[in-house]
Amino acid sequence: MSIGNSPESPEDDRNFPADDRDSIGRALQQARVAAGLTVEEVSASTRVRVPIVHAIEEDDFSRCGGDVYARGHIRTLARAVGLDPAPLIEQYDAGHGGRPAPTPAAPLFEAERIRPEPRRPNWTAAMVAAIVAVVGFVGFTMFNGTDSTGGAGASAEGPAPVTKTTTAPAKPKPVKPAPPKPVPSESAIAAVPQDKVTVRLTATDDKSWISAKGADGKLLFDGLLLKGESKTFQDDERVDLILGNAGPIELYVNGKKIEDSFESGQVERLSYTKGDPQAG
Repeated sequence: MSIGNSPESPEDDRNFPADDRDSIGRALQQARVAAGLTVEEVSASTRVRVPIVHAIEEDDFSRCGGDVYARGHIRTLARAVGLDPAPLIEQYDAGHGGRPAPTPAAPLFEAERIRPEPRRPNWTAAMVAAIVAVVGFVGFTMFNGTDSTGGAGASAEGPAPVTKTTTAPAKPKPVKPAPPKPVPSESAIAAVPQDKVTVRLTATDDKSWISAKGADGKLLFDGLLLKGESKTFQDDERVDLILGNAGPIELYVNGKKIEDSFESGQVERLSYTKGDPQAG
């Protein structure tokens, strides 16, 4: 019988990697240490706040604000420390139920769409028919009355004078045309001060985390922009932006729409100055 360590001895545990060595947080932490970077330096370069960097390196994604922002932070931190973000994103999706499938649009209810509307009675035609009937009846009565009272009596007395009263038709009042409704255009946004940087963001179909700073580093806004909300920022020289979920953002800079297509969950860092928009 040989004397040695049992399979459950503590010495053998040191020969096997711990379960969390291949976790997302540990992979990011090891890559950061290997790159010689501190948490503060990574936070400054990625604009991800220090507490969130610490939490992600400890595999705590509850402070990210949801799966969309967690994927964006993982992608940003991985690029900052020199890692390929794709395997880490796949690992995150595998551990959190996978990427949510898009919700299909509700089908049209064909029976409601093709249902014919009930026909309304034609009151105009009914009124015209009633007026014609009344005029015909009055004419017929007057014609028969003249025939029945004619003869000698009519010749002796002579025709009764008929006084015809002519009433001038009332002049129709001129109808003042309604002023045309203003058509929404970019002109309202284009009327911005030329000596300032003006940035307007609108969350079209989803929420997005927004951070905006002026040229002096002053924080203009830091928080969530909910679906349908808009924010406008101005500075004398420059506006720096971080879009946590850039896909649903509609962006106007100095009155001109930015046509760049951003992906949902993508983190974008942008900078704009006066004049024609130039992405930094």
